[in-house]
Amino acid sequence: MAMAVGEKSEGEPYSEINTTPLIDVMLVLLILMIVTLPPQRHAVKLDTPLPPQENQPPPPDDLPDPVRIMVDFDGSILWNGTIVSRAELNQNLIAEAAKANPPEIHVEPHRLAKYGVVAHVMAAAQRNGLVKMGVLGGT
Repeated sequence: MAMAVGEKSEGEPYSEINTTPLIDVMLVLLILMIVTLPPQRHAVKLDTPLPPQENQPPPPDDLPDPVRIMVDFDGSILWNGTIVSRAELNQNLIAEAAKANPPEIHVEPHRLAKYGVVAHVMAAAQRNGLVKMGVLGGT
């Protein structure tokens, strides 16, 4: 509460405002808003590997080399260092998916690459049945 200091006549109006009730009301409103807002839950579904079982065979040692698909800042797509069009990319993905042991796909976008091109590459790989995919840090 405010404390009056100094000389004051009995009939003069009090010119200071007591802000304590205003602060109390604001704190109550803040607490009510925090309590009533639903918690924000951003769930991301991930397919994480399962822990190995006792009777599960070990993974094969003859894994094929991964395919590196780089997406440059200008939208060009490189298949293991060779520039390919979107049609050639699709044909290469179909050929890799047809193999008995399909390789992993490593998508390496440039840090200035457009999201739409990277999403197209990943969707094309998934559409053709290549599910082992990773995104490497962009350059």
